[in-house]
Amino acid sequence: MTISDPAIMRALAHPARMGIMQYLTSTGASVTATECAEVVGLSPSATSYHLRELARYGLVGEAPSRGDARERLWRSAVESLSFDPGQQAGSEARAAERAIVEIFVANELELVRDWLRRAPDEPKEWYDASWQSRSTLLVTAEELARLNEAVMNLLEPYLRRDRTDPPAGARSVSAYYTALPE
Repeated sequence: MTISDPAIMRALAHPARMGIMQYLTSTGASVTATECAEVVGLSPSATSYHLRELARYGLVGEAPSRGDARERLWRSAVESLSFDPGQQAGSEARAAERAIVEIFVANELELVRDWLRRAPDEPKEWYDASWQSRSTLLVTAEELARLNEAVMNLLEPYLRRDRTDPPAGARSVSAYYTALPE
């Protein structure tokens, strides 16, 4: 789902809501507010409020019950999110886009910091397999579009939400990719 509406972007421009959406879209899970609260580090009541706000914009919805009618389960209404107010967007849309991207990038930076804190204690195979890199490319817009498509095609078979039978020893890994003209 590509979001261009400034109101929806502003609704998502909250660390808890972004965390909820990242968890739900990456796992495909159906969760209670209490289970989701553990993921985002909030109380169940605060998480419930954020889930209702996300539902108000059609980003999450109720999921089928697990059999206990007292439980209210939530799931993402979309498989993935991207933000693009369009090249001709006004200042309100641009401000909303900046706010949500800043939260997204801050979350990614925290994942890197967390990795750096615990990397020495990780198993050697995971330590050796992790990777961070920055490359400066010289490409045309068409080449960049092809490169972006190729990267997404490489990642797709490994997406957590779609991988139903991962091999033993598989772990969730954050892969952050960006390609922006300088």
